[in-house]
Amino acid sequence: MTMTRDRLCHIMKKWQSTIESFVDVKTQDGYFLRVFTLAFTQRRKTQLKATCYASSCQEAKIRKKMREIIVEEIKACSLKQVSHKFVERVIEKRIGKECNKIFPLQNIYLKKVKMLKKPKFDFARLMDMYSDKAGAARVVDSKKAREEAMAFKVEDKKGEEEAQ
Repeated sequence: MTMTRDRLCHIMKKWQSTIESFVDVKTQDGYFLRVFTLAFTQRRKTQLKATCYASSCQEAKIRKKMREIIVEEIKACSLKQVSHKFVERVIEKRIGKECNKIFPLQNIYLKKVKMLKKPKFDFARLMDMYSDKAGAARVVDSKKAREEAMAFKVEDKKGEEEAQ
């Protein structure tokens, strides 16, 4: 998942601080994701100055808070739930609300999400997660039935060879 270049160029403006951070997180179902965030400082309503630059100390606190929020939100969810959170912009809203205490922010985005590592594929686990229990049982039972049928065919061939 990546933000387009034209959107990034559109939101970059003068007279404000750009705060970027990234964090590596493992989801509940074993996927490793690297999430990049982007935020911009916002002028206060009563501010007279044209610029709204955050100090380096404030930027560091905001970055730290961003990382904490992302790790909290993602580590307790599966990949499917995480993608739903990305679409609903749950993480960005929470970052804005919590970091507003440090410095007011605007245009908070998850700039990019990379999948670093996938878990090993386990067909039985997949069937347990994404199908009804009866359907999963049918698949396993049909697989066992095929294996038993193959075993009988092998035994029948051995019996025919001994008879000849």
